[in-house]
Amino acid sequence: MHQYKAPLRDTRFLIHEVLDFDTHYSKLPNGGEATRDVVDAIVEECGRFSEEVISPLYQSGDEEGCKLEDGKVTTPKGFKEAYNQFVEGGWPGLSHPEEFGGQGLPLSLGIIKAEMMGTANWAWAMYPGLSLGAMNTIMLHGNDEQKATYLSKLVSGEWMGTMCLTEPHCGTDLGQARTIAEPQENGTYKVNGTKIFISSGDHDLTENIVHVVLARLPGAPKGTRGISLFIIPKYKVNADGSCGDFNNVNCGSLEHKMGIKASSTAVLNFDGAEAYMIGPENKGLECMFTFMNTARIGTALQGIGSAELAYQGSTAYALDRRSMRSVSGKKEPDEVADRLIHHGDVRRMLLTQRVIAEGGRMMAYQAALLADHMVTGDEKAWAENDDKLGFLTPILKGFLTEMGCEAAYHGMQVFGGHGYIKEWGMEQIARDARISTLYEGTTGIQGLDLLGRKVLLGGRGKAVRDYGAEILGFCRQHNPVSGSAYKREMRPFVTELARLVVKWNWMTGRILLAARKDREIVASAHNDFLMFSGYVVMAYMWARQAAVALKKLDKGGDDTAEFYRTKVQLAEFYFERILPRQNAHAESMLKKPSTLMQISEENFVFE
Repeated sequence: MHQYKAPLRDTRFLIHEVLDFDTHYSKLPNGGEATRDVVDAIVEECGRFSEEVISPLYQSGDEEGCKLEDGKVTTPKGFKEAYNQFVEGGWPGLSHPEEFGGQGLPLSLGIIKAEMMGTANWAWAMYPGLSLGAMNTIMLHGNDEQKATYLSKLVSGEWMGTMCLTEPHCGTDLGQARTIAEPQENGTYKVNGTKIFISSGDHDLTENIVHVVLARLPGAPKGTRGISLFIIPKYKVNADGSCGDFNNVNCGSLEHKMGIKASSTAVLNFDGAEAYMIGPENKGLECMFTFMNTARIGTALQGIGSAELAYQGSTAYALDRRSMRSVSGKKEPDEVADRLIHHGDVRRMLLTQRVIAEGGRMMAYQAALLADHMVTGDEKAWAENDDKLGFLTPILKGFLTEMGCEAAYHGMQVFGGHGYIKEWGMEQIARDARISTLYEGTTGIQGLDLLGRKVLLGGRGKAVRDYGAEILGFCRQHNPVSGSAYKREMRPFVTELARLVVKWNWMTGRILLAARKDREIVASAHNDFLMFSGYVVMAYMWARQAAVALKKLDKGGDDTAEFYRTKVQLAEFYFERILPRQNAHAESMLKKPSTLMQISEENFVFE
C-alpha cells in the first residue's frame, strides 16, 4: 500500500500565500507565538510524525482491529506506542491554554495537525481527536473545580475524552434519550443507561477516559428541552488527581463495522455511574453543540483526507501501471503499453480527487480561521464569527464527506480489479470514508440544518446573502476591466462566481416563498441545496487560489512557477468539469415535493 506523504507545499501555500495566517495570528490575543518560523516547524514535524509513525499502522491496524476480552479493550499493535510518542511531542495541548499545560497556540493549527494525522491514519487519529471536543466543552461550560480536575490531564494527553449521545432507539433524535441521572445528596448524580456508537469509548491508550454524556433528570421536560449534560470518568478521580475506583462504566461490546476497524466504537453501559453536571440543568444539548461543531469540522477533515490519500495512492499506480494505448496514439512506443496516466478518463479521476482534496483543504482552513475567534474569550469576535461558522459547518461536514467518498471510489476505479483487493489499500480507504457521511449527523441532517435552521429560520436567507456578498467583493477586487494580465485571466472565474452568487440568492428566495405554502419543500430541497452550496464555496476557494497563483506567475522569475501554473490549471479543471454539477442540483431543488410524497406509505411495501 502507498504510504502517506504530507502535502507540505500545498499547506504552506494556503496558510502563507492565500489565507495569510501570519497577519491573522498577529491580531489574535493567543497568536503572538505563532510566528511563521514556529508554524512552519510545527507543520513539518507534524508531517514527519504522520508519515513515519502512524501511516505505517494504517493497514495493519485495519487487519488486526480492536479486541474486547474480559471487559478490557485492546487496540492494534503499535497504536499505544504511537500515542505515547504523540503525547511526548506535546501534540494534545497544541491549541489549549497554557494555564492547563497547553501551548496556547491558535485552534487553526490544531486543524492542520488533525488533517495530516487523520489522512495518514484516520482510525488512530480518532482517539486523540475525540478529546478535543471534550476539552472545549469543559473549558466553556465547566465550573472551576471541573476544569481543575480534568483539563490538565486531558490537555497533557494522560487522559482522553469522548462524547456519548446516541442510544439504541433514538439515533440522531436525541429528544428520545432515556438515560437517567438520579440526583444524590452529595450533589453528584447516579447515571443509568446505554449509549451506542461511542468512538474511542474504551481502549488501552490512557489510564482514564472522561465521558461527556447526555442524560435526563427525573421529571425533566420531554424532548430536547429536558436533557442535561454530565461528566462521567471511567475511573473516579481522587483528591490528589490520581485515578480511584472503577466508576461502573462498562463496555458491553464493540461494534462490528464496515471500516475504521482500528477505532474502538463501543457500546457503553452506565450502571449507576457517578456523574457531575456540566452547564445549566436541561441545557445539555446546547452545551453539547460546542462538542458537535468541533466534531463536525473534524469529520469534514476525513472527507479531505480520504480524497488526499486516495489521490496519492492512485497517482502512484497510474504513473507505474501499463495498460492499452492512449486513444490519441502511442505515448510510449518502445513499451508494451502506455501507462495509465496517459488515458484521459484516468486523468479525469485523478484530477477530481485532487481538486476535492486541495479545494476542501482550503474550505477547512478558512473555517479554522473563524474558529480561532471562538475560543479567545472575546465576546465581540465570537458574535461576529458565530453565524458565519455556523453556516459553513454543515456545508463542510455534508459536502466534503460526500466528495471524499467519491474520491475514494475513483481510487478503486483507477486500480481496476486491484482496487478491490486488500493489499493495495484502496478498498480500505473506501470503507473508512463511508462512515464520514453518517456520524455527527448524516448528510440529510446537515442539509436540514443548513437550509432549515441556518438559512430560513436563522435570518430568512441572510447567511447566503452575507457569504455571497463576500464572494462578490472578491469578484470586484479581481475585475478584469482593470487591464492587468492576471486579472484578465481571472475573468472566467469571477464571471462564473458572480453569476452563481446571484443564482444562489434567487433560489434561496424561491424556497422561502414556496415554504410559506408547503413546508415539505424544505425536506425535498435541502440535500440539493447543501450540495449546490458546497460546489459554490469550493469554487470560491479555487478562484482565490488561482488569483494568488496568477499574481505569482505575472511577476515571473520564480523557480516554483510550475507549482503556480498547476494551481491555475486545477482551478480551470474544477470550474469546467466539476462546477457544472451545480446545475442539476439547482434544477432539482426547486421542483415541487409532490413526487416525493404522493406515493402512499402502504405502497412502499412489496407483496
